[in-house]
Amino acid sequence: MTITHLGQTSALPASPEAASLDYVPNPRPGKTYLVRFTAPEFTSLCPVTGQPDFAHIVIDYVPGETIVESKSLKLFLGSFRNHAAFHEDCTVGIGERLAAEMKPLWLRIGGYWYPRGGIPIDVFWQTGAPPADLWLPDQGVAPYRGRG
Repeated sequence: MTITHLGQTSALPASPEAASLDYVPNPRPGKTYLVRFTAPEFTSLCPVTGQPDFAHIVIDYVPGETIVESKSLKLFLGSFRNHAAFHEDCTVGIGERLAAEMKPLWLRIGGYWYPRGGIPIDVFWQTGAPPADLWLPDQGVAPYRGRG
């Protein structure tokens, strides 16, 4: 597996499609454990108005043979900053790309979008039922009330 970002200077990719994600071997193969990434300042653009949209993204997964390298994930998520897409497309697209490339045993993503026009939109996606022996904590994002 080639690491293209860790220990290197890496520019923010121009788009999610241009972003490359790096994966490394799972250091605990055969163990059921949860990995959580939280991006509380995720941004993208509204595809209609071009106005910024903001979300708190939580990604939970149970590794298979690989784990995603965190710097490459940070750059991938940052590449949405100038990407115009609806909340549903951004959230599910992130989950689908990680699931397709990393092939985790299980993955879920929660996109907790801050309101525009007075309505918060929360988007959830997962690959299937979580493993029976997995400790699965709540994602820890409060229902909308200022998200604080």
